[in-house]
Amino acid sequence: MGHAGAAAAAVRYLGSAPASGPVEALPRPELRCVRDDERAPVDQALFRGVLGNFATGVTVITAPAAEGEDSPAGFACQSFSSLSLDPPLVCFLVGRASTTWPRIARAGVFCVNVLSAGQGALCRAFAVSGADKFAGVAYDAAPVSGSPRLAGAAAWVDCAIHAVHTGGDHLIVVGRVTALGAAEPTDPLLFHRGRFARLDGG
Repeated sequence: MGHAGAAAAAVRYLGSAPASGPVEALPRPELRCVRDDERAPVDQALFRGVLGNFATGVTVITAPAAEGEDSPAGFACQSFSSLSLDPPLVCFLVGRASTTWPRIARAGVFCVNVLSAGQGALCRAFAVSGADKFAGVAYDAAPVSGSPRLAGAAAWVDCAIHAVHTGGDHLIVVGRVTALGAAEPTDPLLFHRGRFARLDGG
């Protein structure tokens, strides 16, 4: 099954799954070598350096523990965006080699936690692979999915997985919004040129 076939299968499967219940793990897209004629003449370090000039917000994507798991899942993600107003959709990108993504797929739901300016250390904790990311972290359950809603976050968006598409070495995960909310107005945590940044109040 090629990339397009894997994405189509994932979309068909999720479309047929009950909206409120968990879904089984999605099949991972088939990985293959990139042919020379598919490679753009762009150095990866240059690509990262130039694109790093685009400042983004920072989120933590969380999901409840699926059946047979002892703890929730979560990872730091700066590739998040609103997608559609009608129906209400958002999306995030996750690396195809991610070990956290299959756990989120099994849960079938997730919560986007938009981090506030003082949560840089929290972001770093969720960026580490293989650690107990929720140790000492305060959270409650998002109202619809039950996904961890992190204390102190500037905003949260509760979602059910709506579609999954392939995009190079990443997956594009589309979520249908089931509930959302924001804290008192607070500055967001920003990421720019490889480091955290804050809004200039000037």
